[in-house]
Amino acid sequence: MKLRRLATRDAGFDAALAALTSYEAAQDDQVEAVVRDVLAQLRARGDAALLELTQRFDGVRATSAAALEIPRTVLDAALAALPREQGEALRAAAERVRCYHERQRAEFSPDSWQLREPDGTLLGQRVTPLDRVGLYVPGGKAAYPSSVLMNAIPAKVAGVRELVMVSPTPRGERNPLVLAAAALAGVDRVFTIGGAQAVGALAYGTKTIPRVDKIVGPGNAYVAAAKRQVFGRVGIDMIAGPSEILVIGDGSTPADWIAMDLFSQAEHDELAQAILVSPDGAWLDAVEAAIGRLLPEMSRRAVIEASLAARGALIHARDLEEACVVADRVAPEHLELSVADPEAWLPKLRHAGAIFLGRWSSEALGDYCAGPNHVLPTSGTARFSSPLGVYDFQKRTSLIGASREGATTLGRIAATLADGEGLSAHARSARYRIAKD
Repeated sequence: MKLRRLATRDAGFDAALAALTSYEAAQDDQVEAVVRDVLAQLRARGDAALLELTQRFDGVRATSAAALEIPRTVLDAALAALPREQGEALRAAAERVRCYHERQRAEFSPDSWQLREPDGTLLGQRVTPLDRVGLYVPGGKAAYPSSVLMNAIPAKVAGVRELVMVSPTPRGERNPLVLAAAALAGVDRVFTIGGAQAVGALAYGTKTIPRVDKIVGPGNAYVAAAKRQVFGRVGIDMIAGPSEILVIGDGSTPADWIAMDLFSQAEHDELAQAILVSPDGAWLDAVEAAIGRLLPEMSRRAVIEASLAARGALIHARDLEEACVVADRVAPEHLELSVADPEAWLPKLRHAGAIFLGRWSSEALGDYCAGPNHVLPTSGTARFSSPLGVYDFQKRTSLIGASREGATTLGRIAATLADGEGLSAHARSARYRIAKD
């Protein structure tokens, strides 16, 4: 197939790149209305509504909401019953993800701290984990055990007391690998519910489903709409857009490898984006030829083809420095730096969810088992957002303990500012504690 070709030297390049990478997470009015109704029913009728909605949307009939919970023994049995190779792979991936996030906690999530000023005033910060987190795991068109590991393990490393997983089981079909991943990651409770009703149950709580403090995990348009609507009552991780990959190449990586790397994101869905940027025009031609040759072999050929046709591109840059400028403008979810000396170019790049260094670092490794989290900012939000991590499951509480002397010093400052704002109770509260000379 022929891919869209852009060149940085062309007069209309800036506008063309902006149009190519533009993605608006449009809120479908019909979806929003359905979700509002579902959430209203959950708030009003709790478990009764949950049972009706689960039967309506997932085709699962249950006599009670408690019957929708999968016992821990079933999770453990699923893990024990996995084929040897699959079980070993899942355990290895979980261990790498856990080790990375334990290091992240130690290096980037400092513990509580306090300092004592000369007058005896205490200032500090207390870092504590969230009490209870809800994890949404898709269970419709596909099952994602890797999503269980990536969301559950950092929560547990952070010290979350209880992790409640919800995952739809259409027509009662349970994926054993998802259940095994839940057992391995230390998920505390699992309910076979999905959609907006699952998000609502976690946000509001029912007689059976405990209310959580934060909801994480990907889902369809109804799940995304529900997360938007319950935000504020609970925390959410992010509203994710379609998957993205941008590859910067110097022409030294085999064209077939790069074609498959582009496919790896394009196969997610028709709105996914795959972009290749290189100063080597002949290599761009070779990659395009590889795409045409390999595409017929792919099990998800139709999805890949639609994705590449709609939002894919090959971009000819003047040099690698300009390729880095293009990448920073896009701020992609996944950035492959497929060049001979990737670390030399790393300082040129500021905006990406995850950067894969060198020809051996395929994005697929990051999706499953490299260790860093695969929940990443999309649609250019890597300019101001970070991958999911231990820090998303912790909160910080400020500590202020004024001494008698400190209350006098700070009280005069606070009272003056409060007077300026017209807040007399603030001013008087501060002045009450000023020591009398």
